[in-house]
Amino acid sequence: MSALGRSTGDEDIHAHDRALMVNRHLEARGIVDAHVLAAMAQVPREAFISEPLSEFAYEDSPLPIAAGQTISQPYIVARMIELAEIRPGDIVLEVGAGSGYAAAVMSRIASSVYAIERHEELANLAREREARLGYHNLEIICGDGTKGWPDEAPFDAIVVSAGGPKVPEALKQQLAIGGRLVIPVGRDLQQTLVRVRRTGEATFEQEDHGGVTFVPLIGEEGWGVPEQAKAETNVDAETSGFANGLQIPSTRADGLRTSLSHVMASAAEPFGDLTELTALTERFAHHRVVLLGEATHGTAEFYDARARITEMLVARHGFNVVAVEADWPDASVYDSFVRDLPGPEVPAGAFTRFPAWMWRNGQVNDFLRRLKAINETISDPDRRAGFYGLDVYSLATSISAVLGYLDDVDPQTARVARERYGCLAPFRSDPARYGRMALSRGYAVCEKPVTDTLVDMLKQRLGYLARDGNAFFNAEQNARIVVAAEQYYRMMYYGSARSWNLRDQHMFDTLERVLEHRGPDSKAVVWAHNSHIGDAKFTEMGQVRGELNIGQLARARFGDDCTLIGFGTDCGTVAAASNWDEPMEIKRVRPARNDSYEGRARDAGIDAFLLEVGPEQKDSVREALAEPMLERAIGVIYRPETELLSHYFQAELSKQFDAWIWFTQTEAVSAEPQAHPHGPDDTYPFGL
Repeated sequence: MSALGRSTGDEDIHAHDRALMVNRHLEARGIVDAHVLAAMAQVPREAFISEPLSEFAYEDSPLPIAAGQTISQPYIVARMIELAEIRPGDIVLEVGAGSGYAAAVMSRIASSVYAIERHEELANLAREREARLGYHNLEIICGDGTKGWPDEAPFDAIVVSAGGPKVPEALKQQLAIGGRLVIPVGRDLQQTLVRVRRTGEATFEQEDHGGVTFVPLIGEEGWGVPEQAKAETNVDAETSGFANGLQIPSTRADGLRTSLSHVMASAAEPFGDLTELTALTERFAHHRVVLLGEATHGTAEFYDARARITEMLVARHGFNVVAVEADWPDASVYDSFVRDLPGPEVPAGAFTRFPAWMWRNGQVNDFLRRLKAINETISDPDRRAGFYGLDVYSLATSISAVLGYLDDVDPQTARVARERYGCLAPFRSDPARYGRMALSRGYAVCEKPVTDTLVDMLKQRLGYLARDGNAFFNAEQNARIVVAAEQYYRMMYYGSARSWNLRDQHMFDTLERVLEHRGPDSKAVVWAHNSHIGDAKFTEMGQVRGELNIGQLARARFGDDCTLIGFGTDCGTVAAASNWDEPMEIKRVRPARNDSYEGRARDAGIDAFLLEVGPEQKDSVREALAEPMLERAIGVIYRPETELLSHYFQAELSKQFDAWIWFTQTEAVSAEPQAHPHGPDDTYPFGL
């Protein structure tokens, strides 16, 4: 495949992604200029970033490029070009060309585009890209962009892709009469997006268009030198991370942030230990489904808090389902332990694939032992709490489980299923390869065979149930996982929203099936990341990326009979990896950003508290906590050096959750970097 993301047949495989980007990230957020939308749909953003990042090309996020710089998020590129009112026939100047992406977009509208980049490496790479794309009305030079390009002036529009302390006078003077200059201006990490319009030889009009965060504008009429920029803005102009082009709501002033901390402090219910927290959360026990989040996948306090709340719900309020963001076959091993059931065979042991530390850690070990002890006090085995995995990743293990079940109860159907599943056999160790293969062939090679296996099992449902209802339910669920996994690994190459939605829909459907299986009086506790638990409709996930999640689906299905509880922290340590499938590390969590909910919670000055933000809370608190702000999410990967891009998204806290549990200081779960830290697979962690 070429750098432009086209197949050998010159088919543009990213055209669909660009169309989705235009629809979801641009039109849905108010970009209306037809010239801008058409140009953004034409220019291949993947050509302007490195190959490993190409799968993120059409996410609405800045991305790293050479020289420690970034390519701006698509929305901010479109927003600035729209504000510049670029039209066919215009002559345009861009200052801070970077990768050349914005200049390329403008070249699809304007007659001529001139771009200046101070990094020679970036300027050279950008010129090569434009030549390869055949964009011949675009010229890029290396120089001080704050001085403009006098030889080609006047310009109908000037777009500055870096933040300066003021509007450079040289750029204003190079505007044609009626020309527009768009530039971020400010002396802090956050700047104001300004449009200057030249109305006469010596007259200009200026408008403000909201808050943004850009790298500093370095040059004679900017910040001078990088050291000055870093000293005065606290942003390193040479290694600025991922701040380039992030748009921030303009209402987020210092006074508002301070008042929000006061609101949190006044509404917070402090707790000194987990016994006190358990008492505070018992108010939610009347719901049928209680969803408990986590702000990271590797923090001890989150696991311990969820464990204690769950134990209270099981022991005192009849909850009999613990459903977690984990693979079904592995969770079945834990379920057998806590309910004293015959153990399923998992050849490699439970939870051995990356990230093993999520469920092979000391906190989960202690919880399972306590849950088993609680179950032993419940005389009716049907009322004992089970431990269930909701996730979709266990392709190989689920295939083995289905075949093992059918071998025992229906050898003829097992032979047919083995032939059908053979389609996926070459990909069981690396299912992502199946998605790439299906994409290249242009059709779902294995979709029908795996679906037919599930259909055959359902046709024989009554006979299988008569033998052993629990065994059939387990096998049926594994067959459904194979179907969902085939779709998931195929969909992941058609955009992250589609694969995300398939996964969360599968997890929610599994929850519903477990509740139905456990009977009409069943009640469930769900453990998953905040990103799955908090209602996606009130986050950047749903509003910008078109993603749904378990919390949103639960509210739609159960209404007032469910509650969504999120978690947050400021700093400490976390168990995470630097990249997928790499060893676990104990990483230091950076203090939360001031312009985030976590920053406001820290400044409330209470070490640990419960904050109820649901319908029972007074309107003034709910309204204040509905102000869109950044929120942090750390998964199994943590990259503190790029935290703004990698781990922050926009949310409305009081609409996203019904309650929020806060720990200022947190520590990593107790787990070891190596895969099997406590002995043989078949005994860890509780000596089955």
